[in-house]
Amino acid sequence: MTQRAYRSRQPSASIDAAALLGVVERVELDGIDVWLDGGWGVDALLGHQTREHDDLDLVAELRHSARIIELLEGLDYELVDGAPPKCFVLVDSEGRQVDVHPVAFDAEGGGIYQMDERESWVYPAQGFSGRGTVERRQVRCLTPEAQVLVHAGYELTDKDFRELYLLHERFGVDIPAELVERTLAAAEG
Repeated sequence: MTQRAYRSRQPSASIDAAALLGVVERVELDGIDVWLDGGWGVDALLGHQTREHDDLDLVAELRHSARIIELLEGLDYELVDGAPPKCFVLVDSEGRQVDVHPVAFDAEGGGIYQMDERESWVYPAQGFSGRGTVERRQVRCLTPEAQVLVHAGYELTDKDFRELYLLHERFGVDIPAELVERTLAAAEG
């Protein structure tokens, strides 16, 4: 059976700036705010693309999930994994992948994200104030501080350590002590 989502998906294509902007603009035209997260979120904060991206991570308000799926289906994307209220993944016929992380905003403006096993994680309210650029177009993204928090939530690869280093160098954000050695090594490599 062919895997349709994640790194070993078939077909598979990286998501470039044009595809990213197509997705973001389509959703925003419908009045829905989305924030770039992950690798593209870091690159938007930096104002330029630093590497090829296997996927596009978006954070969006949970109540808009069904409409986001509908809008992306209009751009040739298909829901291939997950479902709201948890993360869901859409892939187009060329293999470009969009991961949507739906959040429900609490009274303080934090974004509550439901993970597996009924656990939840909260994006801090101030984390949604980030702004960056992709191809000279301003986009919403998580702040550098929120990006560091998000990176601390999973098993990191060399590209992740490099992103942490770039965030630290450009914005002076603190990196958790247990990650500093690998982050500096990734910067040298």
